[in-house]
Amino acid sequence: MSQTTATDVKRQPVFIAFQANNDTRPIIDAIQADNPEAEVDEMPGMVKINAPGRLVVKRETIEEEVGREFDMRELHINLISLSGEVDEGLDEFILEWKTA
Repeated sequence: MSQTTATDVKRQPVFIAFQANNDTRPIIDAIQADNPEAEVDEMPGMVKINAPGRLVVKRETIEEEVGREFDMRELHINLISLSGEVDEGLDEFILEWKTA
């Protein structure tokens, strides 16, 4: 049986899923702009964004998309689920698996 290395843990995929609606479209577009390696999976009623190892959501990019100030706590309004350890601040919301 193989052991998991620190590199494997950091590269484990993460995801974030939002309700599919007009409020989340600019957030999803901003996430795509800041995470070109991320894959967007659109389903009826939900949009799931998968990323290899790390996903960063930046307030500044969302503000450019929505054309107004954005409070990062607004992400939680339409958030369905996520996978990864969360590092949440005023300017960024980061998902990644950290080593112990």
